[in-house]
Amino acid sequence: MIRPRKRGALFLNTVSMNKEYTIRFITADDAAAALEVYAPYVLSTAISFEYEVPSVADFRDKIEKITAQYPWLVCCCNGEIIGYAYGSTHRDRKGYQWSPESTVYMKEDHHRKGIARVLYSALFEMLRLQGYYSVYAGVLSTNMKSVAFHKAAGFEEIGLFRNIGYKLGEWHSNLWLQYFLRNHLLEEPDTPVSVCELKHTESFKKIMAEANKGLLL
Repeated sequence: MIRPRKRGALFLNTVSMNKEYTIRFITADDAAAALEVYAPYVLSTAISFEYEVPSVADFRDKIEKITAQYPWLVCCCNGEIIGYAYGSTHRDRKGYQWSPESTVYMKEDHHRKGIARVLYSALFEMLRLQGYYSVYAGVLSTNMKSVAFHKAAGFEEIGLFRNIGYKLGEWHSNLWLQYFLRNHLLEEPDTPVSVCELKHTESFKKIMAEANKGLLL
């Protein structure tokens, strides 16, 4: 399991010693709070190619659709959602079903504390238990912090989509990265199990407990 860097973990403990961080599964009722994390990326950056912030109702629908199959984890600070990570469908055709996409967003004042690494670590452990084989991430090529973060998490570059999106007065390129969850054996893989079937199992509970423990290291 990927652990937060010592420097980040120590920062989390010393500077935020009066704050309580917890990781849990998102619920549809978290839509407004999670949207507050995402909205600045839509309004002020090209990290998201959306032009307008989704409505709370639309974001709620998104949560319900994704969590029918994939884990969506949130990190809370004193009860307030300050970041999240989730898996989602990368391509719809059946042959792609073992290769989801990963997404992570954090509020700016909670960057570089090791939280995103803990979220990703727990997410990947869950995806692995579900039966997935690879994870893909699309990152704005000029977002060097995110590129470095994904590489530190074990991703490798696999391609560049040049000038794929236009926003904020210029064209932007996306770097695509890949992370292998398991070895690709020459045998028919089992169909991935939905998160709904596993989230209450002891294995998933253990991953969640380890993630919350990781925030205190």
